[in-house]
Amino acid sequence: MRKVRLIARLDIKGSNLIKGVHLEGLRVIGKPSDFAHKYYKQGADELIYIDSVASLYGRNHLGEIVEDSVKDIFIPLTVGGGIRSVEDATSLLRSGADKVAINTAAVKNPNLISDISRKFGSQCMVISIQAKQVDEGKWEVFTDNGREKTGLDVVIWAKKAVELGAGEILLTSIDKEGTRKGFDVELVKSVTDVTSVPVIASGGMGMPEHMIDVIHHAHADAIAMADILHYDRSTFAELRKVALDSKIEVRNFEIT
Repeated sequence: MRKVRLIARLDIKGSNLIKGVHLEGLRVIGKPSDFAHKYYKQGADELIYIDSVASLYGRNHLGEIVEDSVKDIFIPLTVGGGIRSVEDATSLLRSGADKVAINTAAVKNPNLISDISRKFGSQCMVISIQAKQVDEGKWEVFTDNGREKTGLDVVIWAKKAVELGAGEILLTSIDKEGTRKGFDVELVKSVTDVTSVPVIASGGMGMPEHMIDVIHHAHADAIAMADILHYDRSTFAELRKVALDSKIEVRNFEIT
């Protein structure tokens, strides 16, 4: 049976870890590396760093943050935000990232997905999809940290991105993000039903039980969490226990 990954998501603005609601109203939480080390020691399976405003300002500051983090963190690290070229991806992977997540630039130039996948392998190419519900059972892809409409249907775009070489999908519900009301289970299921690559559910985790719904009913392969961790409302130990009690396979971890 597959093991579900429990992932800490860290949204970055400049040198700060931030958190918003519906990707807006960003509040400074603290220093990213402090939280990254905390979650690593707690037993996070992976970390995701997203420079949340990089695409808006046409820049990327994550290289230094990645270098600072990987010195003594030994779990996979996915990095996204402002990656516009194979060269940008190369730089971040050389800095120590294991995977790159791309949203805005991939929508503008879908061939970038293929280019990165061919050079580094599909396992390095994560398509980041920010989804907003526009009708019953329909979601639209947004870019630029949830600010820009694209007219793209989320399910159609997810399928195309995988065909082009994306090896994983980071699926964020704009409607649920930061609300603590649970994942958009229907959204996640609509994507897992039509794609063969792992799907990371992101946006809305308010209590450990929320991950049970999206794993059992939408078949998410991984859970990305921010708010519930940043505000110390749960820990990875508690999350693992809830998962195991619900017959969900997760990685064994013992604090040494």
